[in-house]
Amino acid sequence: MIRALWTAATGMAAQALNVDVIANNLANVNTTGFKRGRANFQDLMYQQVKSAGAEASSAGTQLPTGTQIGLGVRTSGVESIFLEGSFKDTSNPLDMAIEGRGFFQIQMPNGDLAYTRAGAFSLDSQGQLVTADGNVLQPAITIPSDAMAINISNDGTVSAQQPGGTSSVLGQIQLADFSNPAGLTHLGHSLFHASNASGEAITGNPGVNGLGSIGQGMLEMSNVNIVEEMVNLIAGQRAYEMNSKAVQAGDEMLQTANNIRR
Repeated sequence: MIRALWTAATGMAAQALNVDVIANNLANVNTTGFKRGRANFQDLMYQQVKSAGAEASSAGTQLPTGTQIGLGVRTSGVESIFLEGSFKDTSNPLDMAIEGRGFFQIQMPNGDLAYTRAGAFSLDSQGQLVTADGNVLQPAITIPSDAMAINISNDGTVSAQQPGGTSSVLGQIQLADFSNPAGLTHLGHSLFHASNASGEAITGNPGVNGLGSIGQGMLEMSNVNIVEEMVNLIAGQRAYEMNSKAVQAGDEMLQTANNIRR
């Protein structure tokens, strides 16, 4: 009965974390480039009361199953699901969406590279393409102040139409990909950082070697499915309640045992 209390408590803690992950998904349902998370669980160690196959009698008979009592559950990880989100047409020439695999490369203030699927870019005072936080897209591309129109092709070539009808190529957008995107470290602000689990970034031009192509004037929205998340929320809440009932049942059994008199 004491074991049941602690086992059910691990279930309550696991479901509380599960609801935390679901709440974060729902909070970011309209966040550009957001990738939903999923809590993964695994059972804890087992107490071996009787081992399967142990000798059951002097005649040499063996126990067919044994007795193993589980001690609960724990979180094995919170996995980011990198399925592609839906695309939204913005008609803003500086907005970009990646159709397929890949990440935009962003230079952080400390010089490190971060990676994002959020392609809502703007221009800074020097005409460079930057994120909403002012971090520069890499490789850096500068738009001239007299540009009348900006064109970004599917292969990432950036060109501008200038007065006099001349058109000039300004640069080439490169994307990065990883062997294991789920191993990327979240930095917040829709940014990720490479880790030992993700592997080193593999860079290249859009549309080459499995990298996605660039869609201008579009944004990739969150891949959160509201209906699915609401169902998961209800299931998580009910699982939490059932574990709390197990705690209550264990407490009542202990109380019954405590009230036994000679």
